[in-house]
Amino acid sequence: MHPAITLPELSPSQRRRGRLQLILILAVVIGPMILASAMYQWRFWVPETRSYHGELIGNGQTRVDLGVSGPAETRWQLLVTVPAVCDAACKELIFLARQVHIGLNREVGRAAHGLASAQPLTADYDAQLRREYPQLARYQLELQAYGKTAGQAAGAQLWIVDPHGNLVLRYGASSKGKAILKDLVYLLKISQIG
Repeated sequence: MHPAITLPELSPSQRRRGRLQLILILAVVIGPMILASAMYQWRFWVPETRSYHGELIGNGQTRVDLGVSGPAETRWQLLVTVPAVCDAACKELIFLARQVHIGLNREVGRAAHGLASAQPLTADYDAQLRREYPQLARYQLELQAYGKTAGQAAGAQLWIVDPHGNLVLRYGASSKGKAILKDLVYLLKISQIG
């Protein structure tokens, strides 16, 4: 048999110091989580400025919620949605999506560009896209789902979609290519996916 091990008796001041150390360790570990939760819940100490140019979509909506059917993309995507006839603004966004994609330079392989339209394109424009935009992915857009997700957005829209199919940012027809490129480059830089 082994002899029983006895621990030395701690003085009251040593016990207080030990408890204080335990409380400090717990405060360092749990305190930031409580503070972050409170900041999120009650919206305090949240910066008023933003570092992105589009409209942030942070509610977990996906391409499917948007009404886009077709094979899922495994890369970041610049997706143009056209709920009506593809007019001049629509054509400009399709061109802009391709130019932003090309502007990624070395990161071009991490992204793609696509078009989701509710109505067929004119034969001339369809032929032009097939000839000049061979990498443009094509999808069908379901208007009922699109109306629920896009809300009041009228006309063609450009969306940045992550590799999991989540909607990240939305841009209207008047958006500038440099701003969209800056946002996408930043997303690629901080992203661990795609």
